Amino acid sequence: MDLKEIQNLIKFVAKSGASEVKLETEDLKITIRTGPLGREHDTTYVQQIPMPAAMPAAPMPAAPTSQDAAAPAESKKEADDSKYITIKSPIIGTFYRKPSPDKPAFAEVGQNIAKGDVLCVIEAMKLFNDIESEVAGKIVKVLVEDSSPVEFDQPLFLIDPS
Repeated sequence: MDLKEIQNLIKFVAKSGASEVKLETEDLKITIRTGPLGREHDTTYVQQIPMPAAMPAAPMPAAPTSQDAAAPAESKKEADDSKYITIKSPIIGTFYRKPSPDKPAFAEVGQNIAKGDVLCVIEAMKLFNDIESEVAGKIVKVLVEDSSPVEFDQPLFLIDPS
């Protein structure tokens, strides 16, 4: 919210006759208190909510033998994953592997899928969006836990197209 929008909100609340209005968003908290005209204690509070700082990564062990052993394992894993196609989330929402809690999952690891098969559902703003496979192949890995939040472009599945 910019300063102009806050000023307009204050004017609107003053004209409405409300004595107090609170507005909270993800990053902003506003409380507007008004009274009869001419009173000096009319107040508006604007508070910026601090964003959580990212946690620093844990330091790597100093022993060169453990680093040398870990590096080939990571590069081998990356090389193995590079032959797979990653299905990513097209929207922000909540990831569901099943159409409902009592139904089986849309797709399981090891299952062969065709292009257009529904792999999961992502719920965003009370709308359930079917996520369909962009390729035919075999599901190698499910990268997200059921009922967990996902971000735009977050990897969901690894598919082996061969």
